[in-house]
Order: sequence, then structure tokens, then C-alpha cells
Amino acid sequence: MKLIALSLLAAAGLGLSTGVPASTPDPIPAPSWAPLDTADSLWRRGRIAVADEDWYEAARQFERLATRYPRSAYAGDALYWQAFALQRIGGSREIRQAVSALEKQKAEYPQSATFTTGESTQLLTRLNGRLARGGDAVAAEAIAELAASAAQIGIAVAAEVAPMVAAELRAAEPGIRAELARELAASRGEMAAARNEMSAAMQEARSARSRARDRDSDIPPGCEGVIGDERIEALNALMQMNAEQALPILKRVLERRDRCSEILRRKAVFLVSQKRSDDAAEILVNVARNDPDAKTRSEAVFWLSQTNSTRAVEVLEEIMKEPNLGEDLQKRAIFALSQTRSPRASTILRDYIRRTDAPEELRGEAIFWLGQRDNESAAFLREIFPTLTSNELREKVIFAVAQRRNADNGQWLLGVAKNRQYSGEMRKSALFWAGQSGVAVRDLSEIYDTAGDDTELRGQVIFTLSQRRDDTPAVDKLLDIARREQDRELRRQALFWLGQSRDPRVAALLEEIINKPF
Repeated sequence: MKLIALSLLAAAGLGLSTGVPASTPDPIPAPSWAPLDTADSLWRRGRIAVADEDWYEAARQFERLATRYPRSAYAGDALYWQAFALQRIGGSREIRQAVSALEKQKAEYPQSATFTTGESTQLLTRLNGRLARGGDAVAAEAIAELAASAAQIGIAVAAEVAPMVAAELRAAEPGIRAELARELAASRGEMAAARNEMSAAMQEARSARSRARDRDSDIPPGCEGVIGDERIEALNALMQMNAEQALPILKRVLERRDRCSEILRRKAVFLVSQKRSDDAAEILVNVARNDPDAKTRSEAVFWLSQTNSTRAVEVLEEIMKEPNLGEDLQKRAIFALSQTRSPRASTILRDYIRRTDAPEELRGEAIFWLGQRDNESAAFLREIFPTLTSNELREKVIFAVAQRRNADNGQWLLGVAKNRQYSGEMRKSALFWAGQSGVAVRDLSEIYDTAGDDTELRGQVIFTLSQRRDDTPAVDKLLDIARREQDRELRRQALFWLGQSRDPRVAALLEEIINKPF
């Protein structure tokens, strides 16, 4: 009961941290408290890495500590900070490793400070929510069970912990229930969350033009008065009257380096892009390479894609190949290429995805944006999938392919799910997105029926079926599993997710099970 109360406090963000409150944006591990402990030096190194936000190093040091010195005074809390660092890295593999570290802390070090204060449980709840939104059935069930338990637990439970905690829980109960309800809703709406993420990214393309016309953000201190300045109005008027005459003037504006001139330069970048010529493209190229203001360079890269010139596509390709320009600008170039109508742009993105020497994050960006272009691009991603050695990139391909709903893509996702040469996590991810992309329930049922002893995959089928709301064939299959499945755990999973359904047949089944003779 105490653990449940602490879990609820953690889910509401009320952890009573040792040294640093759980609500602090950038917490730091507690200072070294056992200087004679063999693992003290590793704790210090990990603490420094967290302070420096070097998350890979922090995760490495805390993992070494917990593995090499499991009896150290620091071991339990090291698992928490390993998980903390891993979730800051943010990849799906790291998130799962973080969950494993927290589960180990819960099982082996329940007396560690970060566990007893609820910080560990809070982080575990948040991470399970993230995994659930990506289609992880186990994480989704954990969140759903936590939410269900919250609905049954009264405030009196907290009195068993301490009067202070009980008081906090009384005050926070509405927030607790709201937080858990949000997590449960998230676990039931994975595709919606993913589609929202994609919609937000696509909105970047639709709204970039209007944002660039009226850029009030990133204004240097003391330069607010330049917005609406008569010089900007004059540039607008000149462009409308005589574009040919305006271009040399805009070029001189872009050469200015005096205080607050970056606001004028950003406006000039937009106006130059409206000329849609090779001359305009060359001006934008110079800005993208040489302007001292990062925002102005970024705007120039984007508007290059709108000039529809061959030269613009060539320059965007060059920017992608120059690491000294920085990954942020290269990301912008990838996005800009994805917005051009030039067939050459697709070729450039495909070639970049094939490059094993390019940064993985940028290749992932190229995969995402290429996947938004057309069915031909989806076919390329399906083709290159087996050649990729990174699971992160493979997951991005799976997601990108799933966004274009057609029979070929759905069947390909099912094929990945069936292929045992891929990891269990990869197959489960493909199965989840196949379900969300609209493949027939009969295809999902076939995977369940032919999966043999692969209980993890069969469990993922159950979860995928449960997400097909108001889908009678999906409920039919879950009811059949609940009645006939020989594996007790799979039968339990089917019953659990049926319990979230409003189908009247579910109540009848539960009554039937309850009334079975012993």
C-alpha cells in the first residue's frame, strides 16, 4: 500500500527529492556521501557528466558502478541516474534500457534514496508512457493497471505512510487522477500521438511561408522597435513595384552587419526568395553560408527550396555534405529538399540515406521527410530496410512507411513482423504500425495463429487488436483468445484489454468465466 501511495505521488510529480526537488528542471545527483566506498570515484564521474549534460558518459559511468560494485552504497541510486541519462538520450533502445535499470532498482535496491522518495517510480511511469505511445504492449498494460488501481484507492491509504504525505495526497488527488488518466489515454492513443507528431512536422512546411513574413521571435534585446520599421515597409513596397530594381538593394541590405540589422536581413531573405530565379538563389546561397545570424542562415536555407531553381537544389545538396556548417543547418537543408518539387531532391535524399558515413540522426531526418513525398519513396524505404544496420533507422523506416496507407505498405509491415531474423522489438513495432495503418484483422489473426511459441509476438497481436476500437472482428478475435487460448498469460492479456472495451459481449464473457465451476 505504501508503494502505491508513493507511485501516485510520483505520477503527480510530487517526489520529495534528496537534495534536489523532483520538479527541478535539471537535477544533479547528490554529492559524494561515502568517500571510502570503492565506487566513490565512479559516482563522482557520473555526477560531473550529468552536470555537463554529457548523457552518454553519465549512463556509462553509472552503469559501470552498478555492474562492478553491486554492494556499493551508491549502486541503487546509480541505476536511477543511469536511467535518467538514458531517457535524456531519448532513443527507443535507450528508453527500454532505462526501464530495465529502474525495474532492477525496484527489485534489488528498494531502500535507495531515489526509490523511497518516489523519483524512480515517477520516471518509470513517464518512460512506460513513452513506450506505450510507441506500441509497447507491456508498458501500456502497466500504465493501464496503475490508472485502474488509482481509481480504487482512497485517500486513507496515504495515512499509512505519514501525515505529511497524506496531506499532500489530499491536495493533489485531482492532479494525480488527471495525470494517470492522461497516461492511460496516451497508451490507448499511440497512433494519434504519432500522427500528431507528423502533423506538427508537416505544419512546419505549410506555415513556414507565413512565419517568415512576420518573424517576431529571436529578436535581439533592444531591437524590438525595428519590427514595423519604415525601412521594412519600404522594402516591401519596392519589391512590389520593381523586383529587378529591388534585388540589388536587397543584396546590399543582406551585407549589413550593424546592430539590429539581422531583422532587416531576415525580411530581405524572404523578399529575395520571391524572385524565384538563379540570381535570387545565388544571393540566398551566400546568406546561408556567410551570414553571422543563425536564424537568418536557417531562413535562407529554407527559402532556397522555394526558388525552384536547379542551383538551389545543388546548393542544398552541398550544405548536406559540409559537416562544418553544423547539424542544425543540415537538418534545415534536408527539410528544404523535401519541400521542393524537383525529382533530383528525392535522389539526393535517397543517396544521403545510403551513406554509412553520415550522422545517424541526419539520416533519420532524411528517412522521415523522404517518406512524406510519395509512394515511390516508400517503395525505396522498403527496399533499403534490410541493408540498414541501425535499429533506430529501421524503426524510422517502419514509421515512415506506415504513414502511407496502402496494401503494399501494410503487407510489407506484416512481413517484417513475421520475419524472425529481426529483433523481437523490431517485429513488435512493425506489427503495431501494421495494425494502425489499417491491415485487415484476418491478417493480424493469421500472425497470432501461426506465431507458434513466440509468445511475445502473440502478446503484441493482442495489444494491436485491442487498439482497433469499435472493430467487431478485432473484438471477436480477442474473445476467441480469451475463451480458447491454452497459454494462461496470453488469455489474461486478452481479458485485460477486453476489460477496456464497451462491447456488451465482454461483460457476458466475464460473467461466464466467473461462473465456471472450480
